[in-house]
Amino acid sequence: MSLAHTTVLLCAWGSLQAFEIVEKENIFLKTPCPAFLMFDNAAYLADMSFELPCHCKPEEVPAVVWYYQKHVGSSHTKVLTDFDGRVLTEAAQVRVGSDMLVRFSIRMFSLLVFRAQPEDSGLYFCGTRKGEYFYAYDVDIQSNEGMVATFKDMGQKPFADEYYGNLHVFTTFWEWTPCDRCGVRGEQWRIGLCYLQSPDLSPRYRRTQSDVVSCGSQAVPRRLRTTVRDHMPELLVQSCLVPCEKKNRFRESVLAIYNYVSKVGSKPWVPKVPIQFHQQRLGHGLIISCPGARPEHAVAWDKDHQHLYRTQYLKGVNRSMRVFIDHGNQLHIRFTQLSDRGIYYCWRQGVQIAGFRLSVTSRGHYPASLSDPETRAAVELTLISYLLITAIFVTVHLCRCCCYSFRFRPMFSP
Repeated sequence: MSLAHTTVLLCAWGSLQAFEIVEKENIFLKTPCPAFLMFDNAAYLADMSFELPCHCKPEEVPAVVWYYQKHVGSSHTKVLTDFDGRVLTEAAQVRVGSDMLVRFSIRMFSLLVFRAQPEDSGLYFCGTRKGEYFYAYDVDIQSNEGMVATFKDMGQKPFADEYYGNLHVFTTFWEWTPCDRCGVRGEQWRIGLCYLQSPDLSPRYRRTQSDVVSCGSQAVPRRLRTTVRDHMPELLVQSCLVPCEKKNRFRESVLAIYNYVSKVGSKPWVPKVPIQFHQQRLGHGLIISCPGARPEHAVAWDKDHQHLYRTQYLKGVNRSMRVFIDHGNQLHIRFTQLSDRGIYYCWRQGVQIAGFRLSVTSRGHYPASLSDPETRAAVELTLISYLLITAIFVTVHLCRCCCYSFRFRPMFSP
């Protein structure tokens, strides 16, 4: 390609980028800010990442600041801003349990919150440094701790709608995920969040459907929140079978060359996906995450040639499970045993992308830390046992003192 053609292409690319930026800026010119601030209702499941666009702002405002309040009129307000050279946060850098001030990012006036927790529920305002608000959201992060799994292949059905007078409580399901495996029997699921319908909702909160909001919305009166508190999110699971896409011919040719140049009986082992090696101490817990996967993705796990289906390994199916998959698509191994050795393969959106070769050893020293779940469980069990023994000891001695006082109480005659 000549220099003139390259220059023309670069100019055209720059014009397209400029046109895209102008188009994005024109959105704010076409969308006037409301005279009275309203709250858009949005609901998500815990550990998910969400984005809140600032749909309107004055043209003269070059950058926005996001504010967070737990309740309307709260005296405590968090200021979410990326001014003063703040580095943008990436989803892969976020740790579970960290504060929201290190789990957010602002890009093109939109607020991104990574791995949201139920404590992040509340009101989010898009505004300026001076505290002028343009747009607002009512965000409801529903916990996945009591999430109920329903397996369609076993004939199970989701919970029926609940009616309490004018109050209607129901589950709204998202779209089905893609099949989590290809070429073999896989699974797909859809997440259902709690919603309600009532004429007693606050008119300041904007809904997509009349008188319908998520169960944790600020628009729900306090007297109704206790009624819907027991309605948990649901997970609907069913089997699926899809063919795999054609493999890369280049990779197949490379494998053919390996087989040709290798000696008979000593062919090199070439993994289909990148393999990560990990050594775990016997009796300790392990949590494996699929690279690049999010809770809303279709993720599957295999151990060597064994498929770990959610019908058997989903968290909550059996209380005594030692190996299970949580609702965030992570694989948990509690109290590692020698039989856990092997390669654990990870599927994401129907494609096998990574493997983890696990070796278990009884050697080595691991310092105890409160960040270790087993250490915390041991400390909690020790404290509970100590308190229980202390309570029994005090109760026995109190009973003995009472019996002694009643037995030797002096009798006074009139």
